[in-house]
Amino acid sequence: MSQEEGHSAGDHPEVAVLIGLQASGKTTFYRRRLAATHVHVSKDLMRNVRRKEVRQNALIDAALARGESVAVDNTNPSVEERRQIIAVARVFHARVVGYWFPPDVPTALTRNAAREGRERVPEVGLFATLKRLVPPRPEEGFDQLFVVRSHSGDFDVRPWRPEPDEPPS
Repeated sequence: MSQEEGHSAGDHPEVAVLIGLQASGKTTFYRRRLAATHVHVSKDLMRNVRRKEVRQNALIDAALARGESVAVDNTNPSVEERRQIIAVARVFHARVVGYWFPPDVPTALTRNAAREGRERVPEVGLFATLKRLVPPRPEEGFDQLFVVRSHSGDFDVRPWRPEPDEPPS
């Protein structure tokens, strides 16, 4: 079974780090590809929590301590934010797999507009995330990286490759 199907390799749990804009399909991807094998950790589910980073790390820590794999379903836009998640994973010798959802602003805006209530993100928030969004790199500590694109209601998941203007890692 491959990592892209959401199954952990070997005896160690896995931490799947979803990376992309709001309304890019990350939660739908989690539900379709990872829900059967990974505990869902999302700041979106922490509406009334003051220190979301601390709570998120505690949830990841607890799941990994039980030997469970985890999917961290947030925008995770910066190297710094991802570094914290990777550090927690490494304490438990977990594999770290990144799923990069390249920004598709028109599609994200359309999906976001279809959301209702608290699910809808103010457009300014989406653009603020876009400004902070840094594509993941293997050097951050990922054991594996995939690029995820949504097509016709399904997901195309391919191994990450450096952009043509980037040096190989």
